[in-house]
Amino acid sequence: MNRIPPRRKSDAFRNTPKMKRILSSSWKIPLITLLALVAIHASVSAQDHAAKIDEFIGLYYDRGRFNGTALVAEGGQVIYKKGWGMANKEWGISNEPDTKFRIASMSKQFTAMLIMQLVQEGRIALDDKLTDYLPEFRRDTGDLVTIHHLLTNTSGLPDYSDAPGFWNELMRHPMSSEFVIDSLSSGDLQFQPGSEYRYNNGGFYLLSLIVQRATGRDFAEVLQEKIFQPLGMNDSGLDRPEVILEKRATGYEQFVDGFENAPYRQIDNLLGTGAIYSTVEDLYLWDRALYTDRLLAPEYKEIMFTPFLQNYAYGLGVKKIPLGDTGDSTAYMGHSGSVAGFNSRIARMVEDEHVIVLLCNISEWTRLSDMTQGITNILYDLPYDVPKKSLAKALYNTFLKEGVNAALAEYHDFRETHADTYDFDEDELNTLGYRLLRTDRIGEAIEIFTLNVKAYPESWNVYDSLGEAYFVNGNRELALENHKKSLELNPQQSKTALAIMLDKSKAK
Repeated sequence: MNRIPPRRKSDAFRNTPKMKRILSSSWKIPLITLLALVAIHASVSAQDHAAKIDEFIGLYYDRGRFNGTALVAEGGQVIYKKGWGMANKEWGISNEPDTKFRIASMSKQFTAMLIMQLVQEGRIALDDKLTDYLPEFRRDTGDLVTIHHLLTNTSGLPDYSDAPGFWNELMRHPMSSEFVIDSLSSGDLQFQPGSEYRYNNGGFYLLSLIVQRATGRDFAEVLQEKIFQPLGMNDSGLDRPEVILEKRATGYEQFVDGFENAPYRQIDNLLGTGAIYSTVEDLYLWDRALYTDRLLAPEYKEIMFTPFLQNYAYGLGVKKIPLGDTGDSTAYMGHSGSVAGFNSRIARMVEDEHVIVLLCNISEWTRLSDMTQGITNILYDLPYDVPKKSLAKALYNTFLKEGVNAALAEYHDFRETHADTYDFDEDELNTLGYRLLRTDRIGEAIEIFTLNVKAYPESWNVYDSLGEAYFVNGNRELALENHKKSLELNPQQSKTALAIMLDKSKAK
């Protein structure tokens, strides 16, 4: 099962038989000696955990699942920080702990903190209406949406990032706040505010504008003044493409046959929803500050960290996570982020003051969630899974040498004999199919996508991908059939490339 069992019992020394023996006989040992023994035990455990984490991340790097920087703190103390791979492949510049990465949607927690600081100062109220700060917003919807709704992704507003062509077309050019407000105002509410959860980038963009309206200052300036400067987060800020930024990581897309520069994105179009850059070292400072009252008084932190629908608090996921099969759990707080060329994640186990920060400058095939789970298990001395080899890369190599039929045969053989070695996630075949599609091997791509549909018949995305290949091949009927099946499985999906293609062809 590709699992590595723990080499040592829990580092939570109070539960170990060894430490119980020490504590039970502590009346025989001078206090200073006992404290020294405890310190030695904690130090040995930290070193052991750091060694395991290094080996674990090394496997992810070797198998193309990670390229970036990692930091892990245990009990509030950093036990591991290291860069893996290249920050810039053209110049051969390595990733280091002070390399700056776009953190994408991890930005939301900082926007939420700014809002709560303004609430604490009495300049904003959580039940204030959206239109109190943005009076130009459509009144019949904006009057129903509160600051609380925006912070918890329960506003019911349409999301500007769901607009057709948003990521591949609109994000290539600067967007004015007027354009975004108009985009978010144009559609009716998707549900009654507060009644449902639906992740919404546009809601946090609006919160950024509310910060600006309430303070009369630029969002980036407020961010620096109220969070980054007080915490000494000197390598963090709002990313602006025109600014020359030292030690900025370049973003890459990874394919079965290598890397490409990620497509250009006007990142400040995302403002407080996803335009912040940072480092693992700065994010560690952020983690430590959240245990104090430096940014926010306890009563306001309690409000910010209380989850609403779908375990989402104000800009953070907050929940209890199980610790393996032990029956125990621990309090978790964190967020992930993804934008062209970058993936990020912060995971805080707040009861034990552990934190895991992963910043990655590739946007395909990363498994930051799995990495986080594995590192968490290491910290709690639980068995953990190691990453599997890429199925897509293996099949692609076979395809190049022997053709698509040999690759299909190899897939079935691996499924029978190497299921524990290769990654059979649906993304693997999907990635392979798209690479074939983008290189004009349309018939072969259809065969790969068809295989994925058979393997994952309940996934809406595999039908969407197959439909896109049929459309490119000129078969609009089968493209539409697969699009309908995709919508049947996920009626709330964003506007996909296939949907846009079908709309344009219908208009013609």
